[in-house]
Amino acid sequence: MNKAIVIIQCPDQKGIVTMVSNFLFTYQGNILEVDQHVDEEIGMFFMRVSWDLDSFGLEKDLIAAAFQKEVADSLEMKFELHFNTQKPRMALFVSKLSHCLFDILSRYYSGQFDVEIPLVISNHLDLKKVVTAFRIPFYHLPIDKTNKAEVEKQQLELLQKHKVDFLVLARYMQILSGDFIKEYPNKIINIHHSFLPAFVGAKPYHAAYERGVKIIGATAHYVTEELDAGPIIEQEVARVRHHNSPSDLVQIGQDVEKVVLSKAIKYHLERKVLAYRNKTVIFY
Repeated sequence: MNKAIVIIQCPDQKGIVTMVSNFLFTYQGNILEVDQHVDEEIGMFFMRVSWDLDSFGLEKDLIAAAFQKEVADSLEMKFELHFNTQKPRMALFVSKLSHCLFDILSRYYSGQFDVEIPLVISNHLDLKKVVTAFRIPFYHLPIDKTNKAEVEKQQLELLQKHKVDFLVLARYMQILSGDFIKEYPNKIINIHHSFLPAFVGAKPYHAAYERGVKIIGATAHYVTEELDAGPIIEQEVARVRHHNSPSDLVQIGQDVEKVVLSKAIKYHLERKVLAYRNKTVIFY
């Protein structure tokens, strides 16, 4: 089925749902999904609507302009229009840890992710065999403090060359610069190996072990210039017990990371995430 999705945000006011519905009714649009939310504290309205395009009375290239004129202008509305026939292109950034990469590639290969993966970029060679086994181009770009700007320039050139829509840091152990992040606002998904805010540093599971925690977790979020503080897309926790060793915690934590990151990717692919004010609305 060919379908369109519109994601809306505007000041809360009377008649928003009516105007959107009337627009779709006027052009014989059959609504498939609708979800909405009002943030009463800031007086903002959010909505996601998908509809069948097969019987719709406007050509795809005319819908945005018509919606802008007939609905958005009078409501001070911002909107994004997407079509399911446009398969997003996702780049993966990895380092040495393989658990998230394996999970993403297996879901991609099995058809769970409706996405194209035109390339994988890494600062190490450890995962090259994994990536090439899936017949995906692998680019090895070592990076350190002395060449960071030059390597990020090469990375951006590759992303533009391959027409990448968004990227996923699948345990990529490098901090992106602000200039890099600005090229993909709310289009870089990271998995953090903690239930943020929580234990920070290189060995969070060992720190959690020392504190005798009873739950550990993971957080998927969009990347911003403030480290590990971007809009949160998905979180999950797992219970642990006193007899679990640090290596047990690592294994349990990595299992959670895989699931959380994959859920975040799926929400993004299905256009169910709306980021605003460093928060997100997730349209389930």
